[in-house]
Amino acid sequence: MRTKENKYDQLLDAAMEVIKETGFEKASVSQFVRRAGVAQGTFYLYFSSKKEIVPAIAESILSEQLLRIKKRVKEAEHGEGLLRLLIEETFAVTEEFRDLISFCYAGISLYYSFERWDEIYRPYYEWLMERLNKLQEKGEVTSGMKTEYLANYTIGLIEHGAEAHYLSQAVQTDENEAQEQLYYFVSRAVLL
Repeated sequence: MRTKENKYDQLLDAAMEVIKETGFEKASVSQFVRRAGVAQGTFYLYFSSKKEIVPAIAESILSEQLLRIKKRVKEAEHGEGLLRLLIEETFAVTEEFRDLISFCYAGISLYYSFERWDEIYRPYYEWLMERLNKLQEKGEVTSGMKTEYLANYTIGLIEHGAEAHYLSQAVQTDENEAQEQLYYFVSRAVLL
């Protein structure tokens, strides 16, 4: 996921591994630091308590998703390509991190307000708003909505589609069909 250049990343990676193996309740700070190979006190330089790891994991997963999207964004100069890219990467990240995503939803709703989610998502929303503004100027994206809403709704809908497929399996379809149906729906709302 990340290079282990600093102790924060080492701790975060270790915590994610331990939580995937044992669950959050059974996981301990001692296990995190042992796996990371750092002293116990190092954990408390970055996190005030074990529960502080929850939003850090959510932020890490979302940062990874945005990084992957940005690496491929040249493929998506037009609105259609952008939506397909968002859907593909959201599905890939949701599949890869499904256990941790479920954990993050439960942990943030238990320990934090939904404003914390907005803080975590802010870089993604702002990046997409910028892209949508450019596409609106080119006449490719609906101009009937402010891009701040359009970005928020688009991200939310795409994530819901990926999570419905991998986490709840509410609709039993193969991944390609799920992505195509989601693209069809979102493109009708966003593209001109």
